[in-house]
Amino acid sequence: MAVNAPALVWFREDLRLDDNPALTAASESGRPIVAIYLLDDVSPGVRPLGGAARWWLHQSLTALSRSLGDLGVQLVLRRGAAGDEIPRLVQELGAEAVFWNRRYGAAERQVDSGIKAGLRADGVEVTSFAAALLFEPWTITTGSGTPYSVFTPFWRACLSSPPPRAPLDEPETLTGWERNVATDLLETWELEPTRPDWAGGLREAWQPGEASAHRLLNEFLTEKLAAYDDERDLPAQSATSGLSPHLRWGEISPHRVWAETDLVRRGASSREAAGASRFLTELGWREFCYHVLFAAPDLATSNWRSSFDAFPWPPLNEEALAAWQQGRTGIPIVDAGMRELWRTGAMHNRVRMVVASFLTKNLLIDWREGERWFWDTLVDADSAANGFNWQWVAGSGADAAPYFRVFNPELQAKKFDPHGEYIRQNVPEWGTDAYPEPIVDLAETRKAALAAYDRVKRAAD
Repeated sequence: MAVNAPALVWFREDLRLDDNPALTAASESGRPIVAIYLLDDVSPGVRPLGGAARWWLHQSLTALSRSLGDLGVQLVLRRGAAGDEIPRLVQELGAEAVFWNRRYGAAERQVDSGIKAGLRADGVEVTSFAAALLFEPWTITTGSGTPYSVFTPFWRACLSSPPPRAPLDEPETLTGWERNVATDLLETWELEPTRPDWAGGLREAWQPGEASAHRLLNEFLTEKLAAYDDERDLPAQSATSGLSPHLRWGEISPHRVWAETDLVRRGASSREAAGASRFLTELGWREFCYHVLFAAPDLATSNWRSSFDAFPWPPLNEEALAAWQQGRTGIPIVDAGMRELWRTGAMHNRVRMVVASFLTKNLLIDWREGERWFWDTLVDADSAANGFNWQWVAGSGADAAPYFRVFNPELQAKKFDPHGEYIRQNVPEWGTDAYPEPIVDLAETRKAALAAYDRVKRAAD
């Protein structure tokens, strides 16, 4: 090993110091550390980020750079195809070791395996780690060795496996490289919107970064856990953890969330224990999405159930799609959800199901249109959950809602927002002459959806 040759830590969707196996391994190697974040939106198959995700990334990188800087490590920013830029930086630094945490999309895995093979051939040590999931996809399979397609047996298999590893503590000290490395200025990436600046609501709603993620977890476990099982479906209540975008960007690890929640569960009252178990099951749903993505990489573009290729989507109604996107369908809870999404970059999970069902089953608009809109507007949009959950609602995905299940938005509002608090928060003109009439008849469009789904059923028979 060359004297003072650095180790390169490649940050991706793990923008944290706590429980970061790649960073810990680099620290334990004894080499000085150079950290890099590479913005790669050009490698084949790698999906460019949507607008809301780009905004979040800017804030998260700012926080990560500050945290690393406090420990004497520079965060280098580069942009381009990873297969070119990572080997180029390794050569530029004379680095003899590279560490990263794994990704699970097919294009990303192909990029990573190519880089790993090339660098190892040049004598560079390259090591990857499990950090984003509690269970690696190849470790949880059916008795015949195939991936699970139904959540309940999948989660049962997870819970029967060896428990997730304990989270790693944040390194107390790090040794940075003594040289400054050329880096892009974050502002030149233009991740934040300018003209127009539509991110005001995102700034009010969120504080990206690792510190915020840990604060939210602590608040959830100490203040919200007892009511979680009963109130998590009520969008007007602040009953959920708010951790979804922080998990998506790896500002907190699922191992940390699991460990701290399980610790509380073991000593909790029965009500808190029920909330903790339900919360861990939701964490399991996240795992399931990634395991399905690992086996079905085109989850965002192709029906998981091939029989749904026969679904007779009508020609796209651009006006109806725009009304849905802008929250002016005349269906109060749908409009409330879509306006919450535009304002904050998020939407309550119960309402996500309602608006997705309305788009695909009442408007008969292809689920891929909704998936693309959510990809652009959600701060927590990721390659696994976004496509998976849209297909779940549409009926074309793994463990999907039955094709004949059409969420009635009026009944959903009556059950989960009985006093209209959530709707009024987001649709202030609701109940006045300024609020539009519904753009479709719910009963008639439900019949049309069921008739269309019958064609899918016949194709599958």
